[in-house]
Amino acid sequence: MSFDREPVVAGQFYAGRQDQWLATVQSCMRGEKENEKTTKLAMVPHAGHVFSGGVAGQTLARAKLTDTVLLLGPNHTGMGAPMAVWPDGKWLLPGAAMDVDAELAAAILAAEPALTADRVAHLQEHSLEVILPFLWAKNPEMRIVPIAVGDPRPHKLGGAAAKIAEVLARLGREVSVVVSSDMNHFASDEKTRVIDRHALDRILALDPMGFYGKVREENISMCGVLPMTLGMHLANIQGAKKAELVAYATSADVNGDVSRVVGYAGIIIE
Repeated sequence: MSFDREPVVAGQFYAGRQDQWLATVQSCMRGEKENEKTTKLAMVPHAGHVFSGGVAGQTLARAKLTDTVLLLGPNHTGMGAPMAVWPDGKWLLPGAAMDVDAELAAAILAAEPALTADRVAHLQEHSLEVILPFLWAKNPEMRIVPIAVGDPRPHKLGGAAAKIAEVLARLGREVSVVVSSDMNHFASDEKTRVIDRHALDRILALDPMGFYGKVREENISMCGVLPMTLGMHLANIQGAKKAELVAYATSADVNGDVSRVVGYAGIIIE
């Protein structure tokens, strides 16, 4: 029996009414032209829309996404399976919903034992929910395969990417990946911008293991390093040629506090 996911951070990270959140995300996306090439991977932040909505909106407005997207996010709560796929049903928003692509989810689960059908990891996790309003505004008919990635072993991330790529090739499916991640947390604005750039340089070089290593080496508190590593492996297997930093900001750009910030980056890989 399928099971729908209820929103848990509506009214906190984004507005609790559809007319309000839709107006906000449309404002964040306004004025951007969609790219001509299909996006293999987009990375966007997941703070409250008042803080990171500009970066997320600008990036997702430019991204040319497929009708189904793989949503990869971190597991902040630590609950559930290490790599948890929400297998079916809908993800609800105030006044809207997005369907899970149950067929694709089942095919991925059948191909890769490290991926587990697990809802617990997602029930209280905000990172994917916060970006759904942007995806719904872009295409209300878009389907999703939400995956919470918490396994820290690099070979497991690369292996899962390879299996997902095999499934997509077998099904003849082209599917964009959307990764949800903030950058460094709670250093000064000056330090955050420097160390974030070190991680972003490895992303722009399409170097997933160099990126993973740089984040670990410099203790960059990037919550989505694991889903981004998996997503970059998948993009590379599928022939990624170019990565672009669409936008970058920190929380200081909103609240003026440069002593303790969070970094936000928007990336598109084609």
